[in-house]
Amino acid sequence: MADKDTEKEFERRISEHSTMIHKVCRMYAYTEADRQDLFQEIVIHMWRAYPNFRGQSKFSTWLYRVAINTAVTGLRKQKNLITSYEAEHLPTHVADERGDEEEQWTQLNEAIAQLNEIEKAIVMLYLEGRSYDEMEEILGISQGNLRVKMTRIKDKLRQLTNNK
Repeated sequence: MADKDTEKEFERRISEHSTMIHKVCRMYAYTEADRQDLFQEIVIHMWRAYPNFRGQSKFSTWLYRVAINTAVTGLRKQKNLITSYEAEHLPTHVADERGDEEEQWTQLNEAIAQLNEIEKAIVMLYLEGRSYDEMEEILGISQGNLRVKMTRIKDKLRQLTNNK
């Protein structure tokens, strides 16, 4: 059983980084109930793994790794419960004034929704501006492999958005 200081520290860190967890939940679950369930599952996994966090990497890197692994593992176990991602539920941070840009953003979101779990994780981290070093540490995929996957993902997204 953890002491009160450890619990308080964990709660503080979760509170500070809850936005990151919510991003993962929005990427892998499309209903509010599924996102809440996934959020709780991620926090439970993080609490269980927290005693093993030694600070050798940034807390946010460790958090992403646990969150993405929890989401992907959950999808593999319950493939029929969360099978796709509805584009209208994707987070948008684009404040467009032109319809063409909004349409392009919508097409991109719909294309991202068609990617597999690992591709979505790579895109999410890439769009956040994470370096390949961080992505390697979070996903456990070598930088060379990440670069190849990113090139293929970009090609796939181009094809998916050009077909519309």
